[in-house]
Amino acid sequence: MIGKLIVTILLITAVPVAQAQNSRVSKADAEKAVTIIRGDKAKTQSYCAIGKLSKQIAQAKDKKMVDELFEKIDKLEESLGPEYVALIDGLQDIDTEKDKLGQEIISILAALDRLCTR
Repeated sequence: MIGKLIVTILLITAVPVAQAQNSRVSKADAEKAVTIIRGDKAKTQSYCAIGKLSKQIAQAKDKKMVDELFEKIDKLEESLGPEYVALIDGLQDIDTEKDKLGQEIISILAALDRLCTR
């Protein structure tokens, strides 16, 4: 449940830094982004920080706090690279609840979430 909340918040806050030629993302796009983030300790820490900020957004009581948290997330997302931003941007066009590809991508991203619990 929290993983879906985090992905939802990430989808909302994605910065369109990189536009894919085809707005439809692929499983390979997700695997590439995860590999890049997993292979870089600073990027992994940024990804985990986004997760923590997303949880704070879910608990925030006022709009000002939510806006501040979204700004922090935006900056961290930029540090994850254009592959990640394009992936999250492309996921906005997919119903991750009903679309098989969306579910596969969410599952691939869950590998990063597991790194955050260590």
